[in-house]
Amino acid sequence: MRWLRARLGPDAEQGSAIVEFVFIALVVFLPLVYVVAGFSSVQRVVFAANAAAREAGRALATAPDLATGQARAEAAVRVAVEDQSVEAADVVLAYAPVGQGCAEAGGYTPSLAPGEEFSVCVTVTVRVPLLPEFVDANTATGQFVVERDRYVDG
Repeated sequence: MRWLRARLGPDAEQGSAIVEFVFIALVVFLPLVYVVAGFSSVQRVVFAANAAAREAGRALATAPDLATGQARAEAAVRVAVEDQSVEAADVVLAYAPVGQGCAEAGGYTPSLAPGEEFSVCVTVTVRVPLLPEFVDANTATGQFVVERDRYVDG
């Protein structure tokens, strides 16, 4: 080894740190940046689902009738998802009785009777960028429990 250094001269390793840094940056830092960006995308979807469920529940709870409430809830969901800059592939708004979770939601329709309690469930599905098609999309479900006021004008 000594004869190789003598033959190459004292400046034989000059510039190798730059090459090693670039190699490490490509191998370690780029995947790390992608993982952080992917996790932030997933977290935005969770925030969007929770905010959409809360706002849809509030819009529905204060509506005078079911048709108006449904229109307000759908608009609230759309605004809440867009507010988080989520390009959703699929957004589902469903309702469930207060004792059931969002997995059983879908067949229940609230009556908006005074004192009624029900859950608003919003499921948001998005694709994580740069992942191949065979990897499933990310799905987040937000739930908000609504209790209609017992003293409603009517």
